[in-house]
Amino acid sequence: MCCRPLQALSAAATAVLLVAIALAGGTGEPALRAAQTQATDTASSLRTPWGEPDFQGIWSVALLVPLERPEGVATAFYTAEQQAELDRRRAEFSVFGNHVRAERGTEADVAGAYNAVFTSQRPTGRRTGMVIDPPGGRVPPITPEARARQAAIDEYQQALMQNTVVCRDGLPGCPGEYGPPSPRREEQPPYYSVSNINRADGPEDRSLGERCMSGNLPTFRGGFTGIHIRVVQSPGAVSIFYDVGQGQGFNRVIPITDAPHLPPHVRQWWGDSRGRWEGDTLVVDVTNFSEKRDFRGSRENLHLIERWRRTGPDSMELVTTVEDPTVWTRPWTVIQDFARQPDEPNRIYYEPRCHEGNYGLPGLLIGARAEERAYEEGQGPHPATRCIASCSSPEGRDPLALR
Repeated sequence: MCCRPLQALSAAATAVLLVAIALAGGTGEPALRAAQTQATDTASSLRTPWGEPDFQGIWSVALLVPLERPEGVATAFYTAEQQAELDRRRAEFSVFGNHVRAERGTEADVAGAYNAVFTSQRPTGRRTGMVIDPPGGRVPPITPEARARQAAIDEYQQALMQNTVVCRDGLPGCPGEYGPPSPRREEQPPYYSVSNINRADGPEDRSLGERCMSGNLPTFRGGFTGIHIRVVQSPGAVSIFYDVGQGQGFNRVIPITDAPHLPPHVRQWWGDSRGRWEGDTLVVDVTNFSEKRDFRGSRENLHLIERWRRTGPDSMELVTTVEDPTVWTRPWTVIQDFARQPDEPNRIYYEPRCHEGNYGLPGLLIGARAEERAYEEGQGPHPATRCIASCSSPEGRDPLALR
């Protein structure tokens, strides 16, 4: 079963760390761009037997770059000295809580120990953030419509959490006030739930990750271990397998065609992709997403434009423009740098391992039914007092990975 969502580090600690690093030096951007220009000349000779640019192989985004440029950082790139210092400082935060223990025996302690099993630390990348437009490196503000949707979701989740020990003791995982068991436990969520709620009436109460359905587009964060893909090409199509954490991988086929998108009533989990070549760049238009998936508040109205380009024999970049006028006040663009990996030692296994070994989800549902029976028989607390949503402390979290 997939890990519970990690909480953010306190804003004050994050700001102190990142501003200190930003003050240490310049960007190094001109030298990097010059190197990329030289590499592009080499990349133009990398072709498939039928003459298209060759993207085939295993690629990864193994360096840690936050989605947004951290507050207090004014430049697009760190220097090598800043990277080394940031790596050293991040290590002091006991990354992902691997060495952080809450009070032993508490729910927060158990949750932290569970997460620590699956986490690893990635080195800091040169980019200070993935967002390159707007120029300030931050995601644009959300619309009033999006704020209203999120408020409805937050209010519902808080109602289900309010009788837990997390709210009773004022722990960081509590989003609101402590109170009695809420009658809203009998209601359905205002929108299709993609994250954990503090209830386990059925699988839909649990997060997509716990249900082995966490594979998503766009893939910017990369979870705990980075982003890993395998690209296979044929004349007229590009296939990409996304190796999502804990065996939740998925395959995406991009037809190279001028055919129109699917009809608007046809919705797919990873959208409907249509690719075309613009010189040596593969441009992919993606629409028709399902309302049962979520990217930062965007669902069925999400629209992506991807630009895949080889930048050298072992390097590739993906520039993605994100648009949803019901969520953001303007489109925004993200860049990701991929490095090619050796095929044999880094081969990817394609079987759906998460579904085959996901004993945690049925175990959680069975446990919830047992707690309900015990309460009805007067032998246990009300199920609403149990925290089975996000209950761990944010202490010691990585200030870059969670942005």
